[in-house]
Amino acid sequence: MNRFIPPDLLRLRRDSLRAITGILEHETRFRLGFSAMAAALERAHRRLAATLEHPPAEGTAEAESPRSQLARLDRMVGLLHELLDQDGRAQTDAIVSLLHHFEEASAELTQTLVEKELIDRQRAVLERIIFSYERISQWMEFLKEILTDFYQIFPFDVFFVAFAEKHGLTLKVFHPSAQESTVREQLLHRVSQHVLSSLGQPPDSSFDIEEHFLTTKPAEAKPVESMMLITERVPEHHTKLAGILGAAFGVHEKLSPQEEAVIRSLLAIVVIVVGSSRALGQSLAELEYYSLHDPLTNLYNRRHFLSMLQYEITRSERHQHEFSLLMVDLDDFKDVNDTFGHPVGDEALCQVANHLKGSVRPGDLVCRIGGDEFVILLPETGKEEAKRLARTIRDRLREHPVHASQLEFHLTASIGIVTYPADGANQNDLMTRLDFAAYEAKKRGKDGVFHYSDIDRGEEVQRIAQHRRQEAEVVRAALRKGRIVPYFQPIIETGSGRVVAYEVLARLIADDGEIVSAARFIDAIEKYGMGRELDRRMISAALDALRRLPPTANDSAPLLFLNLSVQEIQNRNVLTFASRLCYQWEIDPHRIVFELLERDAISDMEKIRRFLSTLRKKGFRFALDDFGSGYNSFHYLRELEFDFVKIDGAFIRGIEHSKTDEALVRNLARLCHDLGIQTVAEFVESQSLLEHLRALGVTHAQGYYIGLPRPDILLFADKTVGR
Repeated sequence: MNRFIPPDLLRLRRDSLRAITGILEHETRFRLGFSAMAAALERAHRRLAATLEHPPAEGTAEAESPRSQLARLDRMVGLLHELLDQDGRAQTDAIVSLLHHFEEASAELTQTLVEKELIDRQRAVLERIIFSYERISQWMEFLKEILTDFYQIFPFDVFFVAFAEKHGLTLKVFHPSAQESTVREQLLHRVSQHVLSSLGQPPDSSFDIEEHFLTTKPAEAKPVESMMLITERVPEHHTKLAGILGAAFGVHEKLSPQEEAVIRSLLAIVVIVVGSSRALGQSLAELEYYSLHDPLTNLYNRRHFLSMLQYEITRSERHQHEFSLLMVDLDDFKDVNDTFGHPVGDEALCQVANHLKGSVRPGDLVCRIGGDEFVILLPETGKEEAKRLARTIRDRLREHPVHASQLEFHLTASIGIVTYPADGANQNDLMTRLDFAAYEAKKRGKDGVFHYSDIDRGEEVQRIAQHRRQEAEVVRAALRKGRIVPYFQPIIETGSGRVVAYEVLARLIADDGEIVSAARFIDAIEKYGMGRELDRRMISAALDALRRLPPTANDSAPLLFLNLSVQEIQNRNVLTFASRLCYQWEIDPHRIVFELLERDAISDMEKIRRFLSTLRKKGFRFALDDFGSGYNSFHYLRELEFDFVKIDGAFIRGIEHSKTDEALVRNLARLCHDLGIQTVAEFVESQSLLEHLRALGVTHAQGYYIGLPRPDILLFADKTVGR
């Protein structure tokens, strides 16, 4: 009998059966009584027939002859039998039909109540399964919560999940409560053998077993041999994602088909939850790792270096220590990439990174902060000791050739040095002077070492200041004369290859006609507060070019990606300016995507939230540029709402040769897709790279292979790339 049938329904079913049985019994008795009456009539019939043998004398009057009476009596008896038979058959058929329909209705109602009860309890478990960052990162506690609810529906004796780890199989066993060691060992043996058998593994395969208890309350011992195990395996395409192999549920009592179906559905949900939690956890862990590390060399990146530099400044100030910084700038490294190709250049950078790590002490920090630039932080190290290490690194680099793709060549480096506090008391001063020292080492013939304190300080500082001021005046004049203009670089959909957007890039037209990229004058723009003026010039010129495009269907109208300076987070007047132009020129604001660099956008989380709120109220969209280069980047996906994420080109360039970069981009694309965010890959330089990105799920791409920045937006109209 099913444990979920309500008692009232059982009583109704029993009482109805009793009532119908009584009707049948009454009908039987009635038929017996009628049979007795028929027998009496037959006896009377015989007596009447006997009188016919002695008829009355002639002349005697009679109302009706005996023969007539007998004939009439026979007809009445026959008719009575016929009516009785008809009525009996009808009542019997009706009662049988009633019983049949009642049984069907009762069974259907019982089944409905059972399924509703099971579904309600199943829903109670599923309502608790809500993903969050904390639950993803602490998925074991999340699973315990689910199993605690699960146990309230079906009290199981053991629950387990098995994972394929790098070193082998890991079995995580969950006991509802404490068990005696003997019973627990029997359970573990039974479960492990069941898993190995289900997976087709040898029975002597090794396991790493972890045991967990939902409560510490002692449990009643039950015979392990009578347990029933139900196992659900993850589909094959999930195995690569999470490595989870199965889950099981043990019971002693017989389960109904409905109960077993609900258990299997809950197990399938638990498998998905655990697998997804592990997969997302691994993805987030990779994102967190690469927010601090360079994906090519696995050295720490600029973000982590600057954080540690600030820490070292504070620590050294407190303890009155010196420390030194080395900047290792490889000489003519561009020639390596241009001559041998980027894969060889990447391998060379990795070998240089290994060389640097092998040259320093434990506790020294080696970081890659740019394409061919490395920096080393040397705690408690003075000027002379730093110079000795720099010369050692320089000599070893020169003496040990690089071997890559059956090629052999030598690299040299120019190394700049600064020492705290003599060469600067804060981060900005130290980094500015370190960069200058490396530049000076390169300027003096390359393959050299130069300490900032060895220059004629006053003369050099004055020269640097004059040069920067002259650059700023050139940029200011260009802005005033309208010689900083927009160039348009196409952005395609990877699926269709169709150009759907353009990034607007600033270019300065020099007096001699040279086209100067923004990278050469952006520092002067930011340093001397010309960012807002530049933004307005670019917005005005770009929107004017957009409105002059031929009319097109709304679904194919291109988007414009416009870069904003960090100053615009402080002053949002540029959004009002852009909104006014859109209204004046009848441009849909939804076609405008404002970009902010990640390092600028996350400097003040509350401020960027307010900025984005204003931006979206005016109908504009938002893209985060260079995503993945910052510390804790994945945290911003949770805290802020983006329309587009532009993946840092450092990750994109390596996906064809680095499994680490490929995994990072694939997981980031999947995570953004799940959050409803579109992704843009920068620095796409080949058809094979574009196809690779398409396979990884990246939705958009831009780069020199897609198209160079051009002054005329119409050059890319109706263009399709990679299809």
